[in-house]
Amino acid sequence: MMAPDEALAALKIGAAQIISEAELREKLALGRPLRVKLGVDPTSADIHLGHSVVLRKLRQFQDLGHQAVLIIGDFTGMVGDPSGRSATRPQLSYQQVMDNAATYRQQAFKILDEGRTEIVCNGDWFRAMSFEDVLRLNSRVTLQQMLQREDFHERIKNQHAIRAHEIQYPIMQGWDSVMVKADVELGGTDQLFNILVGRYFQKEEGMPQQVVFLLPILEGLDGSMKMSKSLGNFVGVNEPAADMFGKLMSISDELMARYYPVLLHRQLAKDAHPLDAKKQLAFEIVETYHSRAAAQGTLDDWNTRFSEKRLDAAELPVLKSAQTTDAVGLVTRAYSEAFKVSKSRAEASRLIKQGSVQLDGEKILDPKASLTPRSGQILRLDKTHAVRIG
Repeated sequence: MMAPDEALAALKIGAAQIISEAELREKLALGRPLRVKLGVDPTSADIHLGHSVVLRKLRQFQDLGHQAVLIIGDFTGMVGDPSGRSATRPQLSYQQVMDNAATYRQQAFKILDEGRTEIVCNGDWFRAMSFEDVLRLNSRVTLQQMLQREDFHERIKNQHAIRAHEIQYPIMQGWDSVMVKADVELGGTDQLFNILVGRYFQKEEGMPQQVVFLLPILEGLDGSMKMSKSLGNFVGVNEPAADMFGKLMSISDELMARYYPVLLHRQLAKDAHPLDAKKQLAFEIVETYHSRAAAQGTLDDWNTRFSEKRLDAAELPVLKSAQTTDAVGLVTRAYSEAFKVSKSRAEASRLIKQGSVQLDGEKILDPKASLTPRSGQILRLDKTHAVRIG
């Protein structure tokens, strides 16, 4: 196993908060595999790169010789984590949760080493509890403790309902840590309260307390909102390689620099050329979820389309032909319909004025220019986006 200081330095890359680094170093110095817990509630069938942040950190722990403990929240999934929510989550049935869990596992093992992953369901212990057991567990925390949660506080302030079953969630997640004897628990920054409840229960049980290891909430492709399927700003781990590569090539240079430490566990080199660095990010992500051959194929295709400017031979998204419009309107519609990227008229105007926009190789320099695109023409929007008029 890696020396404690060296392991700590590697694990810290991409972390948002660790409580505490000193405790983690002490545990790394024990000379035994640590039990690193990650609880997941399969509330949907698919996972995206936002979900992958904690899974990739868990894999890093595995690669350092530690034991991953993946808890499938078949009981907590029916409650629904209230973290960061302004309203009660819709409740899922047990069957819905388990159906989602089947696909979740298959996708998670694109990242995790299955041979070094212990999988348990928290229903294994909650289903065996009597109502008396539930009452005793609830008596160990106060309502005031639970209402310290920022999201609960905000709901009360805004006169939004908090259902009694939601208060059970952090209690259940905390008890999971006792049951699996977790040394470390991973989670997003929104999980701080829940993981601290686990430390509290472990202390009450006379157990060593788990380290809180928090990861950033991944921003979506728009660079502002949390990555979310409902917002359309996501990269799904089951997406076709070309779609995955193309979406990552569409992000801003600033967002790319933030993706490197959380998705690749290394900082972006200061002297890296932004375009080359973005290609490397997209290549490694496609390689992780598909194969090296697929990654090379998508890179070659991208180079054909953009680096070598052979757009006529490339497969491009099709933009339905439209009636005469101004250049700004055409550019904003192309981004929105072909790439699900929202560009303001001001942003589109700036791209046009700087010479980025071309129609069949001819630069369009006037944002107010009247255009009637014809079927088969190629509209280049910037260095990484182009469409074929259909």
